[in-house]
Amino acid sequence: MPGQRNRRAGKAPAGESPDGQGRRKRKPKATRKKKVLLWTGGVMGFVLVVGSGGAYWLYQHFNGNINTVDVGDAGSKSSVPDGAFNILVIGTDKRTGAGNAGYGDAGSEGHADTNILFHVSADRTNATAMSIPRDMITDIPACPTKQKDGTTKTVPGEKNVRFNTSLGQEGRDPGCTMRTVKKLTGLTVDHFMMADFNAVKQLSTAVGGVKVCLEKPVNDPKSHLKLPAGQSVVKGEQALAFVRTRHSFGNESDLDRIKQQQQFIGSMIRQMKSDDTLGSPTKMYGLADAATKALTVDSGIGSIKKLTDLAQVLGKIDAKNITFATLPVIDNPAEGKHHVTVVPDPTKADALFAMMRADTSLTEVKKKEADAKSAAAAEEAARLNGPRAKSSDVRVTVLNGGAAAGSAGVMVTWLQNQQGVLKSSNGSNAPQKVPATVLTYAPNQADQARKLADLLGLGAAALKPGTKDAVAKEPMVLTLGPDFKQAGSPIAAPAKAPEGIQKVEADKSVCAK
Repeated sequence: MPGQRNRRAGKAPAGESPDGQGRRKRKPKATRKKKVLLWTGGVMGFVLVVGSGGAYWLYQHFNGNINTVDVGDAGSKSSVPDGAFNILVIGTDKRTGAGNAGYGDAGSEGHADTNILFHVSADRTNATAMSIPRDMITDIPACPTKQKDGTTKTVPGEKNVRFNTSLGQEGRDPGCTMRTVKKLTGLTVDHFMMADFNAVKQLSTAVGGVKVCLEKPVNDPKSHLKLPAGQSVVKGEQALAFVRTRHSFGNESDLDRIKQQQQFIGSMIRQMKSDDTLGSPTKMYGLADAATKALTVDSGIGSIKKLTDLAQVLGKIDAKNITFATLPVIDNPAEGKHHVTVVPDPTKADALFAMMRADTSLTEVKKKEADAKSAAAAEEAARLNGPRAKSSDVRVTVLNGGAAAGSAGVMVTWLQNQQGVLKSSNGSNAPQKVPATVLTYAPNQADQARKLADLLGLGAAALKPGTKDAVAKEPMVLTLGPDFKQAGSPIAAPAKAPEGIQKVEADKSVCAK
């Protein structure tokens, strides 16, 4: 596609009168409330747009720009789900658009080349954006995909393959990438947003350029990136070169490229939230037009109205409360000395997933709210104080309330064979699903509850005491929720991120090394 032009650049924005000084002064404030929140980075970018809410023709124009994909039950029907929610941002390496023939893999159908899981907290005050390396080895589940004739075809799953093949390969659609993320993290993915190379070029140009910082000058003939040390403003082809280069920074790996992509996105956020952008109707229109043309989304957010509802929530999150993190990985041990792929870090990755499932922020958000919760937290923690029963004295029935099929049986086997909890039994499925694992017990079973909490890594919040004492041989009830991944792994989320996890905060400028 050719570069986008602002078709209304020569006209006064609708509703802005040339007379009336009072009205002139008030207008910029009103305009700033109509926020366009745009993020773009990596090989591709992602965009969250608040529409102008103006004339009907403008609404129809933007609405007609958006491409949608029906991902079936992989996504949410609500544009803004209740509670915490997750958006998967996918950048593909499909070489569409003018000037992009030299990029990406020849003949690529468009793989999941750049992937960011954007987790929005239930109270809408903070967000975690977790980058998922494209060369990470994982399992891809069977994926029902809609065909052009309206039928549904199920693409078989695969084990031990690169994450980026969850899209494009064998006809997999973005819904398959969403399902792969859910299988990997235990987090439900509500929506996806996908863009190709043009997103970075067009959107960085529409915003007037993005500030980047380099610790040393760069002249990379492969990506055609040539920048001096210090701060520069990049847009168009230069912006795409910055987020695509693998030979200019760090150890030239995809993991180091992720860092510069996150830095680019953080800078874009700051630029989008600046008065220079929010106060310019011309820029706002240009961004909305370019963004909607660059965007492919699921049908749950496949209209300007739905995107607007979503972006109005996202636009209120302060940049200081947005943290970019990279899924912790280690070199693939199956490859010997010559490492090409990576696998999730067996301890750090699970801890980060648990934090996101528990809606625990990676940033310091609203200290006043945290203080208000401290009394309740202390009360919960007190439940873990006291004597512990012996494993052989613990009686518990295990139910499945939202974990993977067969989880109750797996847990009972582990408790009996490895932990000596011989009086445990499989109660099959719970009457209803639970949002997180919970252990209910009677007051006279508190010592058993504490012992089981120790064995399972349960936090105090998961312990729910009753009011009546249990009768002889009456068991406690452990209901496994979607936070249960495997027996032996702690179920409770850690209070803070694992040591050494790579993070970039959106409100801070960092120079690429």
